Amino acid sequence: MAESTPSLNNEYVILIHGLIRSSRSMKKLAIALEDEGYSTINVDYPSNQFSIEQLAVETINKALALCPKNAIIHFVTHSLGGILVRQYLSEHSIDNLGRVVMLGPPNKGSEIVDNLSSFPGFKLINGPAGLQLGTDEQSVPNKLGPVNFDLGIIAGTRNFSIYALMIAKPNDGKVSVESSKIEGMTDHIELAVSHSFMMNNSHVIANVIHFLQSGLFLKKIPDQN
Repeated sequence: MAESTPSLNNEYVILIHGLIRSSRSMKKLAIALEDEGYSTINVDYPSNQFSIEQLAVETINKALALCPKNAIIHFVTHSLGGILVRQYLSEHSIDNLGRVVMLGPPNKGSEIVDNLSSFPGFKLINGPAGLQLGTDEQSVPNKLGPVNFDLGIIAGTRNFSIYALMIAKPNDGKVSVESSKIEGMTDHIELAVSHSFMMNNSHVIANVIHFLQSGLFLKKIPDQN
C-alpha cells in the first residue's frame, strides 16, 4: 500500500522506507515535502518478505501507477529503499525521472550482514533482502554498478548501536560513510545523525529539499529554530 497526497504541482516524490520499517518512519519528511509544494507517495512494502529484485519491481511499479503520466518523478529513500531504486533503474526507465536522494544507503553493502547473516534468526528477522546486503562482490548493491541518474546521498556519522563496532568508521550505526558512496553520484554530504532516525532530523530534511530543488546539498546549514 502507499499513502498519496493530491497533486499540487507536476512534481511527485516517492518515499521508500528501509528494512523492517514502515511508511510511518517517513511521515515527517513527507509532510515537509508537501509543505514545499511536492505531491508525495509514501510507500509501505513488506521489506523482509521478498528479495530485493521482487521488492523493487512490485513496490516502485505500484507507486508509479499513482503518478500522472506527465509528472516529474523524484525519489527519497532510506537505507534499503535506495537499493530498491538502484535495482529498479538498472532494468527499467522512468519517463521524466527527476532527482533521487538516498539517506544512509548501503551502496557497497554492510559489514553487519557479513558478520551476522549466519546467526540463527537473522533471516527470519531481516528476510531475503537483508541477506543480499553484504559487502562481497556478489551482493546486490555491488553487482548493480555505477548510477546514471541525478543522485544525492546523505550519510550519518553518529552511532549509538553496538553494531557500530563491526563497521568501518565513520558510520551511522548501520552503514559506513564509505559504503554509502557510489560511482556516478551527483553530491554527497555527511551529517551528525544516526541511521535509524536520520529522516526526522531537520538538517537532513533541509538538505533533501535543497537537493530536489537545486541538484546540490546545502554546504552550510542555516540556523533553525
